[in-house]
Amino acid sequence: MPVSLSKAFPKLKGIVEKYQDFWYEETLPAKYTLLQEGDVSNTLYFIVKGCIRLSNNYNGKEITIQFFFENEFVSSFESYLKNTPSDFSIETIEECQLLVIKKENWKTIMDQNPLFREMFFDFTSDRFINYIHHFLSYIQEKPEERYQNLIKNKSHILQRVPLQYIASYLGITTVSLSRIRARKQPK
Repeated sequence: MPVSLSKAFPKLKGIVEKYQDFWYEETLPAKYTLLQEGDVSNTLYFIVKGCIRLSNNYNGKEITIQFFFENEFVSSFESYLKNTPSDFSIETIEECQLLVIKKENWKTIMDQNPLFREMFFDFTSDRFINYIHHFLSYIQEKPEERYQNLIKNKSHILQRVPLQYIASYLGITTVSLSRIRARKQPK
């Protein structure tokens, strides 16, 4: 079943085929909650098609932490790896086609396949490095600079993600984002 995994990671084709029964496919509508903050994450998702966001609720205000797109894995990894309540919610932004695997099956693959374990480590390392850069941007940059960096480095987000989530991701209001965008429009 996980043909999409084989395409995304050709080096893993044999491993994917060996464990294909561990995966199942789900198609979910936009605005579907995959994980609620406070629940323990026992599932890992691979995005075949669609867009997902990771968010945190701070004093009743939802803050978008990261976005995920095709050929990326998504979970609340801290919760998934440590079996603790998640600090994050995970929600689809668009209709999503996902490959899903339960934690116990994922652990079997990881234990039996060093190459798969290495790929997972690389992915999670990249994810945490991106998160650290995003966190530092809140400290070191003004909102307009964060928006310019988003245009420069992750412009695909602007085409697929609603403005309220982009504003939240940048740490500003939608009104502030509209003003920044208006100033950046060619006259």
